[in-house]
Amino acid sequence: METSLHYDMIVIGGGSGGIATARRAAQFGKNVALVERQTRLGGTCVNVGCVPKKVMWNTANIKEALLDSPGYGFSYENLKFDYKKVKQARIDYVKRLNGIYERNLANSKVAVHHGNATFVNKNTIKVGDKLLSADHIVIAVGGAPTIPDITGAEYGITSDDFFDYMEEQPEKVAVVGAGYIAVELSGVLGVLGSKTDLIIRHETFLRSFDHSISENLMPEMITAGVNVIKNTVLGKVEKTPSNTLKLYNDKGALVGENYNTLIWAIGRHALTDTLGLDNIGVQRRPNKTIIVDEYQNTSVPGIYAVGDVIGQLDLTPVAIAAGRRLARRLFNGETNLKLDYANIASVIFSHPPIGTVGLSEADAKKKYGENNIKVHSTNFTNMYHALTTRKTKTFMKMITAGPEEKVVGLHMVGIGSDEMTQGFAVAIKMGATKNDFNETVAIHPTAGEEIVLL
Repeated sequence: METSLHYDMIVIGGGSGGIATARRAAQFGKNVALVERQTRLGGTCVNVGCVPKKVMWNTANIKEALLDSPGYGFSYENLKFDYKKVKQARIDYVKRLNGIYERNLANSKVAVHHGNATFVNKNTIKVGDKLLSADHIVIAVGGAPTIPDITGAEYGITSDDFFDYMEEQPEKVAVVGAGYIAVELSGVLGVLGSKTDLIIRHETFLRSFDHSISENLMPEMITAGVNVIKNTVLGKVEKTPSNTLKLYNDKGALVGENYNTLIWAIGRHALTDTLGLDNIGVQRRPNKTIIVDEYQNTSVPGIYAVGDVIGQLDLTPVAIAAGRRLARRLFNGETNLKLDYANIASVIFSHPPIGTVGLSEADAKKKYGENNIKVHSTNFTNMYHALTTRKTKTFMKMITAGPEEKVVGLHMVGIGSDEMTQGFAVAIKMGATKNDFNETVAIHPTAGEEIVLL
């Protein structure tokens, strides 16, 4: 027998964006339900994304610091790394976060239903034997890794599996993909000692970012030991009797062999196919992402979408910000409130890390005209390396537009870029000019001072 329950708002998806939306709506006294298909809360970011990724990035950074420490007078014998120990500690940490999310929802009086949601009509979804209805339904189901349609693809694992199921650190690993996930995972594995091949389809990776990012990061990764195999499309994966993998390109030529692990990081797809959206008229793109307007409205009144599922900026803070603004618009009388998707900063936890905010040089030329922009850049070695044998470069680039030289883009590769970017993003969001940066007295000695000295 079906149970029928009615709410002011239903949020489908228990990731960071969905939870933020639900809790903010409940804060305004609304009766809210959240539906999550998995037993654990937190979505991709908490379970198999940002959080465990940052733990592994920190792990690799500590390894680098240990290798650099003799230059600063430290010595040690028999340095060892226990992958299983850090994996279990990472799992325990994520479980604590799962519990925090669960308690926060309970404290906010948000009803949580676990199961797959399917639309019955525009105001009603079915979850197991329950019919849940609401005047407002928010879709925040996120995405999942894509696996290529080639022979033997099943022998590889996804970036999700890397965190959930990879029990041993591989001796030799192939990471396939040219986006930030592929770059991050190959960087971590390379630093931790795995023989790492990064296989990309074109000449460069991170092609959606400013061209200088790839130009400066790739040499650093190669110097650190990551083997970048360019202009390669895989066509077949073969498992050998010794349980290692051979990889062939789409022409049948051998790309590499003796891999213990193959990681697919070729992109992600929106998890919208099982929701029944076509039955109620919610419009989607060919890649299954949901089309929304600037207020997160879908093509069906009363149905909204936030986060990775809309295919704009696949970043956790973006999903959270958009969801909270939506709740405020619907339930707090802020009728014109919406998220401004311009000048949103992001970081790639590569080795070394990347920070970026605003327009790439190419996009700035398109928007303002090539003669109306200026590019200021610098390249230096961070003082961290003053006494180390190993050296990495830092690159910084500022793009300005117009006679007033408004800063419209800032891109960095190097130690500390991940932490510096947030502060500079505030200035750029406020419309700072290059003169504003130059009039700011530098903090010495830091890498960040180089931005205000450009």
